[in-house]
Amino acid sequence: MNFLKKSSPFYYLLFFYIAVSFVLRVVLFFHPITQISFTWTDSLSLFVFGFISDFFIFVLISGFLWLYLIFISNSKYLKPYGYIIFGLLTALLIYVSFGNTILNEYGSALPKIGIAFIAIKTVLFGLLLFLPKYRNQIRFWLFSFVIFLYVVLFLQNGISEYFFWNEFGVKYNFIAVNYLIYTNEVIGNIMESYPVIPLFSGLFIIAGIVTYLIVKKSKNYIESIPVFVEKIKLSGIYLVLFGLSLLAIPFLSTKENSHNIFANELQANGIYKFYLAFMNSELDYFKFYKTVPSSEAFAQLKQQIPSISGETTLRQIKNEAAENHKNVVLITIESYSAEFMKMYGNEKNITPFLDSLATKSLVFTNLYAVGNRTVRGLEAVTLCFPPTAGESVVKRKDNKNKFSTGTLFKQKGYAVKFMYGGDSFFDNMGDFFSGNEYEIVDKKTFAPDEITFANIWGVCDEDMYNKAIKEMNKEAAANKPFFNHIMTVSNHRPFTYPNGKIDIPVDVKSRDGGVKYTDYALKKFFEMAKKQPWFTNTVFVIIADHCASSAGKTELPADKYRIPALIYSPDFVEPKKYTNLMSQIDIMPTVFGLLNFDYQSKFYGQDVLKPDYKPRALIATYQDLGLIKDNVLTIISPKQKVKQFQLTLKPNQKVARDFQIFYDQIPLTQERTDLVNETISYYQTASYMLKKNKYQKIN
Repeated sequence: MNFLKKSSPFYYLLFFYIAVSFVLRVVLFFHPITQISFTWTDSLSLFVFGFISDFFIFVLISGFLWLYLIFISNSKYLKPYGYIIFGLLTALLIYVSFGNTILNEYGSALPKIGIAFIAIKTVLFGLLLFLPKYRNQIRFWLFSFVIFLYVVLFLQNGISEYFFWNEFGVKYNFIAVNYLIYTNEVIGNIMESYPVIPLFSGLFIIAGIVTYLIVKKSKNYIESIPVFVEKIKLSGIYLVLFGLSLLAIPFLSTKENSHNIFANELQANGIYKFYLAFMNSELDYFKFYKTVPSSEAFAQLKQQIPSISGETTLRQIKNEAAENHKNVVLITIESYSAEFMKMYGNEKNITPFLDSLATKSLVFTNLYAVGNRTVRGLEAVTLCFPPTAGESVVKRKDNKNKFSTGTLFKQKGYAVKFMYGGDSFFDNMGDFFSGNEYEIVDKKTFAPDEITFANIWGVCDEDMYNKAIKEMNKEAAANKPFFNHIMTVSNHRPFTYPNGKIDIPVDVKSRDGGVKYTDYALKKFFEMAKKQPWFTNTVFVIIADHCASSAGKTELPADKYRIPALIYSPDFVEPKKYTNLMSQIDIMPTVFGLLNFDYQSKFYGQDVLKPDYKPRALIATYQDLGLIKDNVLTIISPKQKVKQFQLTLKPNQKVARDFQIFYDQIPLTQERTDLVNETISYYQTASYMLKKNKYQKIN
């Protein structure tokens, strides 16, 4: 077998991938949306560099094919190796099926996926082991299936890139990443928007024909399997190309430097663009959303925040009374919807402690989370900043030295800590908080005897609170005020917690159990805190990071953003209900107001107890950016789209008016231009502030 025959599966697939990419570029080049003329140098560049980029991308994505092919052999089925391997696979399958593995601990569909994968591998190995007479036929169909998957992938990607260009005029960006996050909504939109059945029928027919041709030309690989030495040579060549690809692909992306934006996009490889979008987590507001001149945007924002001037949010906050440097403990509760609490209509009694604490606290009855992920909630209470398009600032590269609650407390002489029961590496939390002057206390800092229970997300909330009490006692002993931000983990799938704590068995793994245990752990925390000398000099702020679910009938279902929030400090904060509409970004500026802090502020969040506050709330996904005001929800989206909905209350007679959550969202028949402009002002100026590095801390 010569080298060409040995490598035939690779180069036939490569030829097909290059052909699909070339045809796609030609189609997009002449697409009506590509409304610009190309110079001959732009045209040559986009096809030449595009071809080279496609080649190296193929080398990387063919890694799975390489792994599959080099492990094809007959020797592993010889006695006793075949029986040993089959026995190990069978044992592993039994273990993951009936044992308490990390997959079971996480829950959801992951255990089923793991079991299915290992079961298929075991069955296939068994067939090849015990049916040597049919080994060649089985191997032929497996080989054909792998080739078919690659062909379908290349065709599907080409079709996806075409439709994405058809809608946005660019290769993949963060919107495509967003589509993977909101799978149900996207699939529904595709089903409604395109002739899915004819499209996919055609795709599979073409894929079948192409697969037949490639398999026919390259099946000699499995008919005459390379020996070990030949596989080493093949692997050496592949690994050299793989390493070269890792260097070449980023270099080629720097060649996308034409003044013609369409030329740059056409030259780029869509798969690599998707990877960059996933890693960079940003979506350019000014390219995809409706905008106004910057001066107009800031002038509009000034109507909401009167003390700002120019193209900045910098302003002076002054209070008449003396500053009060009480300790502050901020607890953000994982996935905690307002509807879990009794006062919002829940009849399951799963939050008895928080229900009781609310009667002794300043309760914000009409508060909305900015997003539906933990990093959005952390961004909101830390930066007091609107949720810009793309990923949260927490997960971006430029996430350090921002104007934050932590840096403000630092300026006031506080010890500042972020406490998290899991590994703060997750979701880039450690990088974000340490880069904004927080000391990190996470699972890595726990001694073995400080952990009584842990799951995939980290230690249980009780263990975290026990650790927090120890840390606060150390801080108090140093005679220094402290600000500690605690992020809980127990109210998260797989909803496991220590046995014997609540009346919902742990093996049920239910959301109700997670909520009730979270409430139980909070009760234990306050029981411990009340025994500490620093308790009476401490303000406790409790707020959810986001709701438990974000799915709804509209882009931004308002009820899926409604979260509980309260401030508790006996003899300092008067128990009452604050019923005006407000945002998650307002909670910490309101705390600063209660403490009478004087400071220079860049916060978009405001002290809602001040007379000049105008009620509004900001809610968003990764790409749909919304403003609630005057019972109207305004949403701005990519492609300069604007939608508005009238929020009409769906009354629940069992719930007090201030705690009503559910609204009908009825499209407005006549645009409220003033609210459209205000929505744009928030998100455009916030995007501008980040882009121009104007939201950095004040030295």
